[in-house]
Amino acid sequence: MRGSIDFNCDMGESFGMYKMGFDEEVIKHVTSANIACGFHAGDPGWMRKTVELAEERGVAVGAHPSFPDLAGFGRRNMIVSPEEARDDVVYQMGALAAFTRAGRLQHVKPHGAMYNMAVNDESLARAICEAALSVDEDIALLALAGSRWIEVARDMGLRVGREIFADRALNADGTLVARSQPGSVIHDTAEVVERSLRMVTEGRAEAIGGELIDVEADSLCLHGDTPGAVEMARALKQALEAEGVRIRPLGELV
Repeated sequence: MRGSIDFNCDMGESFGMYKMGFDEEVIKHVTSANIACGFHAGDPGWMRKTVELAEERGVAVGAHPSFPDLAGFGRRNMIVSPEEARDDVVYQMGALAAFTRAGRLQHVKPHGAMYNMAVNDESLARAICEAALSVDEDIALLALAGSRWIEVARDMGLRVGREIFADRALNADGTLVARSQPGSVIHDTAEVVERSLRMVTEGRAEAIGGELIDVEADSLCLHGDTPGAVEMARALKQALEAEGVRIRPLGELV
């Protein structure tokens, strides 16, 4: 059984007058915030507000960079060169860090298609790692547990947090089920809690086809825009603590 876990959530995904997610409530239950940096969602005002919200609650701040895809919410695959990917990630990390009190971030976690593509595209994975290291050699990367990306990052000298997802279904190879597929997002709070406890305390997860797969994790993610996210966050925190699992920021674990 794992004694500690980081609990992270994607936040700051509003834009202009359009409000998305339940940041003000969900943030009461998490230890790390992945804040949108303007390329898939967010804007300078929302970046500032979300950083302030996190810092007021003692929640660690991380960048949530994306491909430049506002219209597709960063969920459309894009073909970019490694240099373009590095520049985009550096730009977004630097912009968000400037809003923090210390001028530094705890971690970086790519969003959407950039995250999913990096799981299988080593050149993209490496470009993201190079960007992170160029901004802060001590920063941590959040990447999918069990993926080759973890090894790439560690070989490059990055601190890495292995991430699992409370509200997303898994394929038998440990990758996330595409959002276009039925059952890819889990909406039932009881199921979210049950599968999360199993992953954290037993190191096992049930894939969408029923297979049991091994998982090792440092951080558990809940999406802040999932319907019922507030209740899920509250229930997850209570259930983990009831099992004796300490919820701590990623920076204290990796």
